[in-house]
Amino acid sequence: MSELVVVGVDGSAAGFDAVAWAADDAFRMGAALRAVCVVETWPYQVPQIAVPEWEDSVAERARASLARAEEIVRERRPTVEVSTRLLVGKPAVALREQAGEAAELVVGRKGVGGFAGAVLGSVSMNVAGQAPGPVVVVRDGDAAPQDEVAVGIDGSIASEPALAYAFRQAELRGAALRAVHAWPLPFALAPDFSCDLEALRESHLHVAREQLAPWRERHPRVKVIADVQCGHPVRTLAAAGERAALLVVGSHGRTGLEAIVLGSVTRGVLHHAHCTVAVVRAR
Repeated sequence: MSELVVVGVDGSAAGFDAVAWAADDAFRMGAALRAVCVVETWPYQVPQIAVPEWEDSVAERARASLARAEEIVRERRPTVEVSTRLLVGKPAVALREQAGEAAELVVGRKGVGGFAGAVLGSVSMNVAGQAPGPVVVVRDGDAAPQDEVAVGIDGSIASEPALAYAFRQAELRGAALRAVHAWPLPFALAPDFSCDLEALRESHLHVAREQLAPWRERHPRVKVIADVQCGHPVRTLAAAGERAALLVVGSHGRTGLEAIVLGSVTRGVLHHAHCTVAVVRAR
């Protein structure tokens, strides 16, 4: 059975950008593509409104959005097998369920309310934090160069799924992989603390190289850049994203000398990165 890419559609320009990105990635992966539109009917279920008429209108708009999504895929990547699915429910919940059977879930960074039932920006944040597997949040009108993929690493096992996804993406694109390991200055946290910064940098570089070593062996054709920097993880990762077609982050981990829940780093990256971001959770 071939792999499946699922893309969320809501009728917005950002949603259709996500469809285009998903079509390209499904083509690279040799995967089928499913465009999903989720409608919520509860906002219209009040006594003053004739519910059937509203629900018919909502469904009609959703079907039109799915038809446009299918059209985009067929025009852009005619060899990709594409299907559509109209669901009723809460968008974040329904998309998380769809992600369970997909190689990746693709959504736009922001969208429209109305027939989609919610601003897609809030939905994308929700599914990125809770859906199993990779969730790709596509930057609006993303036209970044395709010669580099960036991934955040921290030496922990929690970043391994992100590494697996990033290496595969780099290999499929024929791109270099920039592995970013960011660590904060200790004295930024404690002004009276002193240490050998060069020794500290070498220690972090060793951690990065150790984590990357088995992945280099599995993907010998991928050029790997170990980018070890002293700095805030969000700022460092966002900067790496400026020269990348895709920035990949995990969902939990640790960074530098202090324990950091990567969920907070991920939220920061999603808000500040100027490129498409993939959030990868272990299944």
